[in-house]
Amino acid sequence: MWAGGLQRLYVKDEGLNPTGSFKARGMTTAVSRAKQLGAKALAAPTPATPAVPLAAYAAAAGLPAVIVMPADTPVANVMECQAFWRQGRQVEWLDLDCGKYVAENKDREGWYDVSTLKEPYRIEGKKTMGYELWEQFGGKLPDVILYPTGGGVGLIGMCKAFDESRRWAGFGAERPRMVAVQAEGCAPIVRAWLAHQNSAQFFQNAATSRPLACSRTAGRSDDLEHASADEGNSTHRHRRRDAAGGRELASLEGIFAAPEGAATVIATRKLAASGWIQAGRNRRTLQHWHGLQIR
Repeated sequence: MWAGGLQRLYVKDEGLNPTGSFKARGMTTAVSRAKQLGAKALAAPTPATPAVPLAAYAAAAGLPAVIVMPADTPVANVMECQAFWRQGRQVEWLDLDCGKYVAENKDREGWYDVSTLKEPYRIEGKKTMGYELWEQFGGKLPDVILYPTGGGVGLIGMCKAFDESRRWAGFGAERPRMVAVQAEGCAPIVRAWLAHQNSAQFFQNAATSRPLACSRTAGRSDDLEHASADEGNSTHRHRRRDAAGGRELASLEGIFAAPEGAATVIATRKLAASGWIQAGRNRRTLQHWHGLQIR
């Protein structure tokens, strides 16, 4: 009842994964497949949570991993990576510069690039979230899914899972409405979506919490292609109210969420208050565009 009067609101707790976030799903698949394909070293530019599962699973696979992190990467993430004895490189760069560094050096150094949307297997790991939702809801799907979007791999993965499971799960054309939640200070997907563009452009002067900071990712058009093919999608950008949303979620539900997860609390309340989320009226079979901004 705390989020806009909604009576059925569920939180999928991804903190139960081995390295504490949903990033483990994609990285364990990517690292396992990379080793199977004969990769000798892994590399990725990553600002926060993806670094930890990459370091962890690379260590388990016996593969060196070069993790290029911006200077403002949270100390906790840096310490966790160092605990796995991987080769980290922290630089005074923006995310885009870190990606450029990996791209320019991977061939010479022999690195296998596991960056966001640079290889297909992280999506294959992330799509298990969609399968789990179907299973946890007793062979059905929720009406609306709000997803905090940085790189957007999980969003693509869930849409892929819904596409695939439609063939064997027995449900018809109806699917959940997918909401990509981004911070106002870094919202390339929201901006592209509202402009009806097929790809996102670089977001100048991006400023937000680390997990949601993703100025632009190569292959970003996949987000828009998968999401716009879904029924009744929305994009949502918020200002820095994620801290308040996190405190509310913790005090009322006993869940201590990271800033990106807390952002969905604000988005949920705003969408419910606007009437975009309504009891019994949340599924759609026709594509439409929708965007909101909290001020």
